[in-house]
Amino acid sequence: MDAFYEEDERIVGHAADSYHRIDIRRTSRHLVVRSGDRVVADTTRPLVLYESGFAPRWYVPREDVDASALTPVEGRTFCPYKGLAGYYDIAGARRAAWSYDDAYAEVRRISGLVSFEPDAVEVHLDGVRQSLEPGRNVVSHGVDRNLTLDETTAAGQP
Repeated sequence: MDAFYEEDERIVGHAADSYHRIDIRRTSRHLVVRSGDRVVADTTRPLVLYESGFAPRWYVPREDVDASALTPVEGRTFCPYKGLAGYYDIAGARRAAWSYDDAYAEVRRISGLVSFEPDAVEVHLDGVRQSLEPGRNVVSHGVDRNLTLDETTAAGQP
């Protein structure tokens, strides 16, 4: 099998889990991201994304991020629920941040916002440093053979 299909339609990535849920909430909590002594992001208007089986992820508006701290890197990943993610290095931390520049309609609220890996940089929420609990990180589902960039960007679009 070279791809997943439901009826005659190709499913990009892998078939969706009918029990998988994503909720996005606005909050006024204070989120600060640091790389050493440098403040990379500081906001009181993050969005929090709750996704089945994963730790909450905090997304920061670009206006509240020091863009000069982010170095875009090669390679992107595809999520069948959110779309195509691009990554950034921060100082010596590889792939410490990511963004869905054109997230799918169902999660459009995170489009263009930046999220940070709390195991790569310091993420403080209301003064408390965040860390991922064991087993709460993202697990790759593997590659979809023959998946093209055009398919990933068109998937999820009406």
